[in-house]
Formats: sequence, structure tokens, C-alpha cells
Amino acid sequence: MKKLQKVAIDEKRQSMNADIVGQSAEKIAKMAGIEVPEGTKILICELEGIGEKYPLSREKLSPILSMFIVDTTEEGIHRAEEMIDFGGLGHSAVLHSTDNKVIEEFSRRVKVGRIIINSPSSQGAIGDIYNANLPSLTLGCGTMGRNSTTQNVSAQNLINIKRVAKRRVNMQWFRVPERIYFEPGSLQYLEKLPGKKAFIVTDKFMDKLGYVSRVMSHLKKANFDVNIFLDVEPDPSTETVMRGTAQMRSFEPDVIIALGGGSAMDAAKGMWLFYENPEVEFDGLKLRFMDIRKRAFKFPKLGKKAKMVAIPTTSGTGSEVTAFAVITDKANSIKYPLADYELTPDIAIIDPELVMTVPPSVTADTGMDVLTHAIEAYVSVMASDYTDALALKAIELVFKYLPTAYRDGSNALAREKMHNASCIAGMAFTNAFLGVNHSIAHKLGSEFHIPHGRANAIMLPHVIRYNGSNPSKLVSFPKYEYYKAPEKFQEIAKHLGLGHSTPEEAIDNLVVAIENLMKELNVPSSLSQCGVSKAHLDSVLMELADEAFEDQCTTANPRLPLVSEIAQLITQAY
Repeated sequence: MKKLQKVAIDEKRQSMNADIVGQSAEKIAKMAGIEVPEGTKILICELEGIGEKYPLSREKLSPILSMFIVDTTEEGIHRAEEMIDFGGLGHSAVLHSTDNKVIEEFSRRVKVGRIIINSPSSQGAIGDIYNANLPSLTLGCGTMGRNSTTQNVSAQNLINIKRVAKRRVNMQWFRVPERIYFEPGSLQYLEKLPGKKAFIVTDKFMDKLGYVSRVMSHLKKANFDVNIFLDVEPDPSTETVMRGTAQMRSFEPDVIIALGGGSAMDAAKGMWLFYENPEVEFDGLKLRFMDIRKRAFKFPKLGKKAKMVAIPTTSGTGSEVTAFAVITDKANSIKYPLADYELTPDIAIIDPELVMTVPPSVTADTGMDVLTHAIEAYVSVMASDYTDALALKAIELVFKYLPTAYRDGSNALAREKMHNASCIAGMAFTNAFLGVNHSIAHKLGSEFHIPHGRANAIMLPHVIRYNGSNPSKLVSFPKYEYYKAPEKFQEIAKHLGLGHSTPEEAIDNLVVAIENLMKELNVPSSLSQCGVSKAHLDSVLMELADEAFEDQCTTANPRLPLVSEIAQLITQAY
């Protein structure tokens, strides 16, 4: 303890040593010359008293905790009072208890500005994550705290105000399009679609296949005036979105129809957004968030001018039911995943007749994208009973029907089941979100021009093993009480009929099953097999890792990755 004390506390100033701030428990132990097990998260010291004789009873701003063992609730509250009096007056205190009388007594006696009940102390004290408190830039005001404020000090700053915040986690929701039509021939719903002017967003290949004319024939029966944008490219760019928006404004549609794969859906969502809200700036749309309902930038309401109808012609992205769009800044080779439930289409039409001619390689890549969506949604920190059921069903459908759809594209049942799996997985991940597998795949696709589903497939075995091991850091705001990704992978293995007596066995068997599936589909298993040179990878590795860490998908990954760990995952996939 004395070794740790010398490193943590500056004896001359009798205050915290700034060198330990931001360091891990392992690093601090090494600085102190103490050996601890690999993966140690917290250093805990049992103290006998509080005050100058016990330096570790001071504020430490690090993963060093001081602990006191007490016999009664009264003794515990008294210790808390002593601790606050020694260096925390007016600041914050945290209590974990289900006894309302204890909570009331603690709140009455402890002299702090914020009392956090049954919540993580750091996030709870900041506010707006686990409770309804406004985020605070400083704590410790009033006569107790003697702190400065960001306004002119007046009498009101001398008032001691206590805020007792019990844990208030936002209720969860499950959001999908208002209507989803499926089974062969469901495209005919367009004949009943309300509206007068339809704007189709698609690409030239869809026109060549005759799908555009099929859509138009149904729209003509409903007396629609139709305008078409045919210039969507793979990984649609900001420039494409803006050109389509200009054409859309000139036509003034009341229905927007996205026809195609994920690129057409993404482009149409972007055009819809800027068509209805021309004043919106792209820089605000791409800002990250921790809770999609509490974000710095609010997406404007959509649907005032036009309804969105999404018709997928590949079985992969699930974009027809999701709140996401990926727009590419091609000048800087960066993909920006946009996320907001305003981007969710109003109607989705899942007609398997539109995927009967998809080539085998595309069937394989998009099918692996479906599998990645479902697996990442199942282990996400935002997963729920509602999303888990969908994710498991999608995983089951992929393993059962994707090989057949790949080998025999004319098999109507396999095509229909994979089309359903894509939509079902989309409903799961639009509510549970994705993880670091997609974060990395976004960056690999931009840099090396690897198809998105293929990039996901290459990373998937490595990310499963990574998420299935003990985490170096945990994410903020998880929806479960302990790290359960290994157990969730075990549940997937059990559902697939794989050996699952332990999480470790289940993870091994799941990874082998995925690798065997990839072999059956002739999907490359490494970046090198995709033509990526080692020199190219090495030159951009840390940049890719940095960008993947900043990707919105990383937020819901079951473990918070270090940038160095992301770089290691990419290297393993080479």
C-alpha cells in the first residue's frame, strides 16, 4: 500500500499525483513496482481511517479505490460524511441501496451537490445518462464547495442545493417501418400506394434488369407521375446525394421509392432528408452519440413532404427497415454511417422475385452481411428480448438457406428465406445496433474497395474471438449487468446445434462453422486474398484503427476496444 501511496499522492502538495490520471490499473501498479494479474481493472486499498495520516483517502481520479469495512449502516454513512468533509464538500456522492430509508438518511446528511443512487459514479455524476440531471461542467458550488462558476458569483451561488438522482434509464423501444409487405408478388402493393408523384432512386443496372419498368407499371396503374434518378453508384457519395436532391426538389414528389441494394437505399434516405430539410448541414448529421435519443444534433422530422418506400433487390443490408444510411466522402475516403429513426422508411416491400437473378458472388457477400448483422445485434450492449428473437432466427435462416441460394440461384424457397433473413436481421440491428466488426468493415471497404459483406465476413471470426474473451475496457451505458458476450455466443452455438458445453467451446465451434460456411461460399478468408498488399495495409493501419474506433457502430460493441486492439484485429485478418 505504501508503494501505491507514493505513486498516487504527491506528499509535498498533499494532493493527487497528476501522472496517474488516465492510466490503467496495470500501468499504475507497474509505476508503483507492484505485480498484479494481467487484465486487472481496479486497485483497492483497505484503509483504517480518513485524513492526512491516510493519503489514499484523498481524491485520486484513477482506478484506485479506498475501502472501509463497517459493521452498520450508521457507521457507513458516518464514514461517508468524514470522507466528504476531508475533500469533497459540495461535490458528489454515490450510494447503492434498495432501502428508501437508508437513501433518505444518506441524502440528508452527506454534504454534496449531487447524490447519485444505484448508478455508475462517473457517468451518473456527469448527468443525463443514468438520470435526468443536466450535464454539469463543474461541481462543488455553494458555501460547502467554495468553487467558482461560469457566471458572476452572486448570492445564489452560496446556496447549498442538493440533487438526489435515482437511476432513471430511458425505456427501450422497438421501431420498424409502419408496414412491411413480403412473399412473392408483394410488389403489386404499389398499385394501392397513396400519392400522385413518385420519385424512384436506383441505378442503371436495375433499369437494365427491367426492375424499374416493373415498378413503373404498377405505379402507372395507380396513376402516378414518375421521375427517375438512375445515377446511384456503389457506396453513394455526398455529391450523388446532392445531385439527386436537386432533381427531387425540381420534381416535388410525395412518394420516394428506393429500388436496389443498400447503396440505393442509403442514397434515397440522404436525398429524402435534404429534400425535406435543405438547411441541414452534413457535418451535424454525422456526429456520434451514446444514446440515440439524447444527442447533440437532432435530426429533423421527415415525412412532411414525402413518404419513403424501400424495395430491396439484394438480400443483405436490411436497409429497407433500418434507421441507418452510409454516405461516403470520396475525397477523403471516409464512410459516414448516419443514424436516426427519422431515416426509417415508411413502407418496406420484401419481394423475393426481385432477387432471383443475383449472381452467386453477390449472394455470398450479402448473405455474410446478414449473418454479421444478426450476430452483432445479438451480442450488442443494446440487445433486448425483442431483438434477440429476430437475430437468432436470422442466424438460423442464413446457415440453413444461404448455401442453397448460392449454389442454385433459381431455388425460390432459398431466395425467399434469405430475403426474409435480411429484413429480420435489419429489424434486429436497427434497434440493438451493431459493433466493431462493422466499424472496421466500413473502413476496409473505403480504403481497399472490398465489398461490404465480404469485409464483414473476413473480420467476423476474429471479432467473435475478441468479444468472446475478457475485455480490457467495458463500454458505458450497457443494458446488462455483467459481461455476457461469451454466454450469448454460447446461446448462438446451442441454437445452431453446435457443441456448447462451455462458452470457450461454443465460440470455437461457432467460428469454425462460420469459416466452413465461407469456404462453401468461396468467400475470401483474409485481406491478402482480396488483393491487399502488406505495404498498403501497414501504411494506413493506425489511421484505419483510429477511424474505426470513432465509427458510430463501436458504441454498442460489447467491449470497448482500444485503438491498438482494433489495429491488432485488422492485422490478424490480413
